[in-house]
Amino acid sequence: MTDGVLVVVDAQHVFADRDSPWGAPRFAEVHPAIRRLTTAFAGRVVHTRFVAPAEPAGAWVPYYAQFPFALQPPDAPLYALVDDPGDAPVLDATTFGKWGPELAALVGAGPLVLAGVSTDCCVLSTALPAADAGVPVQVVTDACAGASDADHDRALAAMALYAPLITLTTTDAVLARR
Repeated sequence: MTDGVLVVVDAQHVFADRDSPWGAPRFAEVHPAIRRLTTAFAGRVVHTRFVAPAEPAGAWVPYYAQFPFALQPPDAPLYALVDDPGDAPVLDATTFGKWGPELAALVGAGPLVLAGVSTDCCVLSTALPAADAGVPVQVVTDACAGASDADHDRALAAMALYAPLITLTTTDAVLARR
């Protein structure tokens, strides 16, 4: 059995669809790795969804002025998960980072194994506060996709600076520890 809890960060149509302003170009390439991990972690998977707030506030006001297409309700098709989560919990958040009391309650002492999109936004924003809270974080590099290859690589490099709190790994390495 694989240790930890797999958190699939924002594997949603808004990031998977190439024509979306927020599309992660390599989503289709990393999706099979996400599915392999989801299968291996059956019973220990949490899915997250980024959703727009009903009323943006603070710094989110100019953000949504730049991306008005995203001001849609949580049940809008663009916010749907790409895969059916089955019985796994789904955590919705109006923030990039998903770490907080709800996810902490689902993950416990961890380790937290992260896969999903976008490496340079929601994955990074989830990994750093989780590690700062003392939860071991493993980022599965080949199961994450960024806004671009360069952004993906920069985010991984930033997270690598947090070793040993955050470790970078691969799908095969995670699955080999079964």
